[in-house]
Amino acid sequence: MELFAFDDSYLQRLKAGDPSTQQHFVTYFTQLILIKLRARYLSADVIDDVRQETFLRVLGILRKNAGVQHPERFGAFVNSVCNNVLLEQYRSSTRADSMDETFDPPDKTIDMDGALLTQESQRQVHTILAKMPERDRRLLHAIFLEEADKDQVCKEYGVDRGYLRVLVHRAKQQFRSLLKAS
Repeated sequence: MELFAFDDSYLQRLKAGDPSTQQHFVTYFTQLILIKLRARYLSADVIDDVRQETFLRVLGILRKNAGVQHPERFGAFVNSVCNNVLLEQYRSSTRADSMDETFDPPDKTIDMDGALLTQESQRQVHTILAKMPERDRRLLHAIFLEEADKDQVCKEYGVDRGYLRVLVHRAKQQFRSLLKAS
């Protein structure tokens, strides 16, 4: 691929909506953006979304009065816009992924085998809890089984939310080690 030297007249034609200049812009930067994004093993849909959003933002900035100050750096400018769009894409997909992980819709089917397994799991949990120190057992029971308000649990234990998180973490670690040992 041959690199293109951008100048002010090119940007003016692009800003004015010259069809041949716009076609050159899209063709030239599509190749570069595809090289950049394919190296990140993104899906074709994500690549296409990032590419289109990059073009929209670049053209929008060009049409503003401030525009691009240094036409000779236009390629670097488009690359920077693409990087920003890609980072926003990563952030939004991370938020969506974390939302999906925390939302678990209730199962509406009746599963007799699952009910037996659940009863066995409950017995095992209660057995392990019985082996734990009283304070840890009460803490895990309140947080996970009773689903008590954390502010109320903090008040009961005389700690703040940050330290409650530490206590819960330690109790869970102890629970896990007892679970592995059984």
